[in-house]
Amino acid sequence: MSNPPSVDARIEGAVLDHVAHAVHRWPDVWHRYATDLGAEWNSGGPGPGFAPAQLRFANGARVEVLMPHDVGVNDFLARFLSTSGPGPHHLTFKVPDLQAAIGSARAFGIDPIGISFDDPEWMECFLHPKLATGVVVQLAQQRTGWKSDPPADYPIGRRRRADGSGPVPPAALRQVCHVVADLDAALTLFGGLLGGRVTGEGTSDGLRWVDLAWSGPLGVRLVASVGADPDGPVPRALAGLPGRVHHLRMEVEESEGVPGAVPATSVFASLGGPGVGAGTYEIPGADNAGLGVVLQSVPRSHGAALGGPVA
Repeated sequence: MSNPPSVDARIEGAVLDHVAHAVHRWPDVWHRYATDLGAEWNSGGPGPGFAPAQLRFANGARVEVLMPHDVGVNDFLARFLSTSGPGPHHLTFKVPDLQAAIGSARAFGIDPIGISFDDPEWMECFLHPKLATGVVVQLAQQRTGWKSDPPADYPIGRRRRADGSGPVPPAALRQVCHVVADLDAALTLFGGLLGGRVTGEGTSDGLRWVDLAWSGPLGVRLVASVGADPDGPVPRALAGLPGRVHHLRMEVEESEGVPGAVPATSVFASLGGPGVGAGTYEIPGADNAGLGVVLQSVPRSHGAALGGPVA
C-alpha cells in the first residue's frame, strides 16, 4: 500500500524564474514590453512546436513570450491558442535537483507529467493545472544560463519621458497576480510545496490576498473570495476554472504615459498592498494579448531602486 500524500512535502531551493505569455506572434506584445516598458532581450529562438523569447525587466524578472513554431513536430502551443486564445501559459520554477523535486511533488500528492531528462542543460517536468490551482507549473533544472542575440526586428526604441529629458527607465516586474477558487489549496501549493514565504496579506471588497516571495526578484499574489458569492468577481473571472493568472504587477516611472493605461479601478488591480494608490494604472488583458498589466508609478529619484528585490 502506498503512503498517503503529505502536505508537508517541500521542494527545497525552488525559485520562481519567469512567467510565460502565449501569443500568435512575438511582435504581438513586443511593442508593449520592449518599447512601452523597457524590457531587454535576454534569450530566445525556434524550438520544436514553439519559439520562446525571454524578455528581462529592470530587476531581472522575466516574461517568456511563446509563439507556435514547427507545429508539425509538436502542436501543444497551437492547440492552447486555438482553445484558450493568447494569454498566460505557465509559471516556471527553477529547482536545484529535479529528481528530488519530482519525489517531493509525488509525496505531496501530485504526479508530475512531461518529465524529461533528455537534455542535461535543461531538465523539466510539469504540474497539471487541474492539480496546481489552474495554472501550469513547470519545474526545471538548468545547468547553465542561456543568452542569445535579439532578432533584427526586436524594438530598440523606448518610451520617452513627458519632459523630453530621455527614455523612461525599464520597468521592474514584481508580481504575478493569480486568482484562485481555493486559497488554502493555493497556499499549500505555492507556500508549502514550492516554498514561498508570505510577505503580506489583507482583505478588501470581499477579497483576500496573500503575497508570496522567493529568493529571486519575482513573486506571486494569490487572490480569492472571502465569502461564497457565486456572482462575485472571483467566480466571474474564473468561469468555473480552479484559478487563472490575471495580471502582472510592475513598477515604472510615469505609468500614466504608457499607451493604453488607465487609472486602476478593477477590483483585482486596485487591491491593497505595497504601492497601490495614486499613480496606479492598468492595462486590460484585452489590450495586451490576454494578460493584464498593473503599473505602479515610482518617482524619478526612485528609479535606481527598480532593480531591487521583490517586496
